Amino acid sequence: MSREAALPEHVRVAIVGSGFAGLGCAIRLRQSGMEDFVVLERADDLGGTWRDNDYPGCACDVASHMYSFSFAPNPTWTRAYSGQREIWEYMQDCATRFGVRPFLRYGAEVLAAEWDDAARHWRLTTARGDLTADVLVAGTGLLSDPYVPDLPGLASFEGPAFHSARWDHDHDLTGERVAVIGTGASAVQFVPAIQPKVGSLVLFQRTPPWVTPRFDRRISERAKKLYAQRPLAQKAARGLIYGLSELTLRGFNGHGPLAKLLDLGARKHLEKQVPDPVLRAKLTPSYKIGCKRILKSDDYLPSLTQPNVEVVTHAVTEIRPHSVVDAAGVEHAVDTIIFGTGFHVTDQPIASRLRGRDGRLLAEVWGQSPAAYVGTTVPGFPNLFLLAGPNTGIGHTSLVFMIEGQIEYVLGALRHLEVQRLAAVDVRPDVHAAWNAEMDRQLADTVWNSGGCNSWYLDASGRNSTLWPTYTWKFRKKVKQFDPASYDEITPAVSPDRVTGVAR
Repeated sequence: MSREAALPEHVRVAIVGSGFAGLGCAIRLRQSGMEDFVVLERADDLGGTWRDNDYPGCACDVASHMYSFSFAPNPTWTRAYSGQREIWEYMQDCATRFGVRPFLRYGAEVLAAEWDDAARHWRLTTARGDLTADVLVAGTGLLSDPYVPDLPGLASFEGPAFHSARWDHDHDLTGERVAVIGTGASAVQFVPAIQPKVGSLVLFQRTPPWVTPRFDRRISERAKKLYAQRPLAQKAARGLIYGLSELTLRGFNGHGPLAKLLDLGARKHLEKQVPDPVLRAKLTPSYKIGCKRILKSDDYLPSLTQPNVEVVTHAVTEIRPHSVVDAAGVEHAVDTIIFGTGFHVTDQPIASRLRGRDGRLLAEVWGQSPAAYVGTTVPGFPNLFLLAGPNTGIGHTSLVFMIEGQIEYVLGALRHLEVQRLAAVDVRPDVHAAWNAEMDRQLADTVWNSGGCNSWYLDASGRNSTLWPTYTWKFRKKVKQFDPASYDEITPAVSPDRVTGVAR
């Protein structure tokens, strides 16, 4: 139905994206009694990150019971760490179970959105037409737009070249000479998946990651039956996973016994899985564990010890029609290039499409460093709510937990608009500035800022505008209730009777 249904002319709430953020927001709006909303999805199906990343071996590195909506537990997870397909199917099931499919509009990429101060609403231009919305929720996520480095000669390469998030499933890698550029979370999963079938694999590693055991296992039928019949048992399992994950945060200050324990465990894992001291030296990071994202894998390091794999620690300097040249001047003949080079996290394209009260784009306001109050609102952009916005990313537990907190904050803002019969709220600049100064203060002594590495957590200015600095329960406590005192209130341009139909 949503594939053919036309766009409405006006909605109370427009949600951009149908990943966990957009889908969760849609579900909670409907549960709260709101039906005057639409979900604008650029692709032809829902799912966001878990729709797009279907490369071989793709799976979550957060435990299954934690990486799901708290209001929609799944007793049938098959593994401790779910694979891509199972997570995507879970999202599909949630869309059906909670009745939000009729609100989805596919092929409706948001090309531009501008706040109309006179009319007190957002004007949106999409690939399927125009509409207006009182409230705009951007749920585009952190890992939605792949980053491919602009390497000299890349356009001249005559073989297949693709990013892991745009995997070419029609191309058979059997017997091929494959170059993998990048050693992040995606490469750690797809490299061991393709290594046995390729002829040779050259891994271009700029910086080695710290790798720890994954401890994945199949969930027994007995356990699944228990979770289905006794939901409190699954809730308890989720609580245990959450508590243990929060404890690991103590290791990310780079000091103390837990940090030393994390370091020791990773070194032992590396020593056990890579016997060759020369290769092991290449794969040993020089920065503190946790500075970059810690990767969980039991098969990545062993795959690099195989005779058809070469690890190159020099940067790529040039791409030629049938080869890749490294900084040492060595030319590596290859048939296919696969990029595991991450995403546009601190320079998200959506920021270049949102224009605020003063006519400036969000990208212009942010410059080189994104910032938002409680990771959600930005001065000069009334009724704009960012889900998984700046400083809401996490390095130790489930991002879905953070997103759910933000969604409740949005619902609180909608209730405030209705009760006070307001057109909009706009976060105060002084509140926004104080919040982000506090983020910088709390992050300063963490391993993410002082661990001796250059990670994707840091933006072009060198500021950590990605991660939440402390325990996630503190974030949930902060956003549990909307705080009107932090906002300037904008009255309606027309009769306040127009401001109705908000979630209760």
